[in-house]
Amino acid sequence: MDYLYNPSTTTRHTVFARKGMVATSQPLASQAGIEVMQKGGNAVDAAIATAAALTVVEPTTNGIGGDAFAIVWMKDKLYGLNASGPAPEALTLDAMKAAGHEKIPTFGFTPITVPGVPAAWAELAKRFGNLPLSDSLAPAIRYAEEGYPLTPILGKYWKIAYNRFKSLDSAEFEEWFKTFAPDGRAPEIGEMWKSPGHAQTLRAIGDTNAESFYRGELADRIAAHVAENNGYLRKSDLENYKAEWVDPISTNYKGYDVWEIPPNGQGLVTLMALNIFSEMNPAISGDVQSLHEQIEAMKLAFIDGKAFITEEKDMPIDVEQLLSKEYAKKRAAEIKARATVPEPYELPRSGTIYLATADEEGNMVSFIQSNYMGFGSGVVVPGTGIAMQNRGVDFSLDPTHPNVLKPGKRTYNTIIPGFLTKDGQAVGPFGIMGGFMQPQGHFQVVVNTVDYHLNPQATLDAPRWQWIEGNKVTVEPNFPNHIAQALTRLGHQIVPTLDGGSFGRGQIIWRDPETGVLSGGTEARTDGSIAVW
Repeated sequence: MDYLYNPSTTTRHTVFARKGMVATSQPLASQAGIEVMQKGGNAVDAAIATAAALTVVEPTTNGIGGDAFAIVWMKDKLYGLNASGPAPEALTLDAMKAAGHEKIPTFGFTPITVPGVPAAWAELAKRFGNLPLSDSLAPAIRYAEEGYPLTPILGKYWKIAYNRFKSLDSAEFEEWFKTFAPDGRAPEIGEMWKSPGHAQTLRAIGDTNAESFYRGELADRIAAHVAENNGYLRKSDLENYKAEWVDPISTNYKGYDVWEIPPNGQGLVTLMALNIFSEMNPAISGDVQSLHEQIEAMKLAFIDGKAFITEEKDMPIDVEQLLSKEYAKKRAAEIKARATVPEPYELPRSGTIYLATADEEGNMVSFIQSNYMGFGSGVVVPGTGIAMQNRGVDFSLDPTHPNVLKPGKRTYNTIIPGFLTKDGQAVGPFGIMGGFMQPQGHFQVVVNTVDYHLNPQATLDAPRWQWIEGNKVTVEPNFPNHIAQALTRLGHQIVPTLDGGSFGRGQIIWRDPETGVLSGGTEARTDGSIAVW
């Protein structure tokens, strides 16, 4: 396992605390969570505060107009929240055909789906929070009003987004430039940026428990802007929306229960891959054979995930069947000595920010929210700071595909929070951001933790791999060359890449069940920070 972790190359250490911990990708957001906790909030209040702050201090990855999912450990019980939004009623296959689309456009007004983020905050505060929603949003409002200086990775991706929207040269992005590039350019690293409109929006959400966003003034402003630009989202779509409480799904991996949100999220892929990998040689080491089997297991799980995952009621195969030992054994039997390009499973006949919080009472939250592809659709509602997501791009326009576009349907969603328990007790929340890297990151976190016994920071520091398509696997620059060469000899197309962001950005908090001591790791691939109390 020496190839996984070299102490001489890591720049961070696992952080320990007892009363509270917040781990996320931005220092100011982590501080917001701890600030709220110190004012009487619990882990849920801290998660809301952190998430709201991230819409301000990391708008390159998430926003008020995005989707969210959460796994909450509260008083020794696990709860799941699906706050992803459906397609608008007017967004139909016929409408796409009439507009001449062979696939849904990536940016602009067409791919906008109903945002779930404000509903997630309100639901969490209502069910589990100690504080009013307005109190939890206060730090984010302050950051938006007073401004903050850009951190290095944030500045990098802000400039990338600016150049992207500039190259698209469309009037659809006019408000984006007014809000996020007010000086005619992307703000520089270390430069102050603020968004008064964003602050007003957060205040309205807090004061009305998100009612303004779905049924009030903010809903009117969103609907009017979309309608003026021939989009499909209507106020009625917002009015009819409600976040859904769900039961997390799990698999047992070597004595640990790994928990994910059920479809339409892609967390199922992680669980399927762990089950398939478990059917291989149980003796694991850091050798090439083990890595080969990990990649092949993930490949099989992902092929099936992309073929079948959509809203659960529309899936052509039951989640229970995909998590069954029978399925895992059949798929594991297809793993050969060399890399292969599998086909989807033959059916029997008959998609960001991630944060983790924990408080001294043992409550913990695994939370993720995203606008998708950076700033999302590129559409910003004038004067509000609301950047709208583009989740609709993942719908298929093939009427025979399980994830085919339907009004009111939620698409395959890439964002997934993870949670680990053992013997009925919480180990803690974990997550890896980054589109289709997310289930692969979850898989590698579990293997690094359970099989390699790495601490939280070492788990996150370990060089990552990412299956792309076919036999193509990208690896980080610090991935050992001799391992890469050996995998190449087994038929894998190993491609080193310098883009660390493509391998996800994660956070972990584990809790010692005996002492209650919290240990956390944060991501060196971004401006990660852990705030403790």
